[in-house]
Amino acid sequence: MKSNVAVFRPYPFQAGEKIFIESGPRRGDWLVLACDEKKVTLRCPISKREFSWDHFCFHIENREQEWPLSE
Repeated sequence: MKSNVAVFRPYPFQAGEKIFIESGPRRGDWLVLACDEKKVTLRCPISKREFSWDHFCFHIENREQEWPLSE
């Protein structure tokens, strides 16, 4: 029997990408500094702080918007 299934795919980060995380504790604008099989390193364009995290993002859409967003 066929069912409606939500399918998720890890986002293939590329160094130099400008990204916006729409929700959650990491919400906001980020610059991708590096990425390997396990970790992604991001920098906040406002505070300039850098973080390396296990992969956690899944791609939803691409859109034109201001970056970084002023709140």
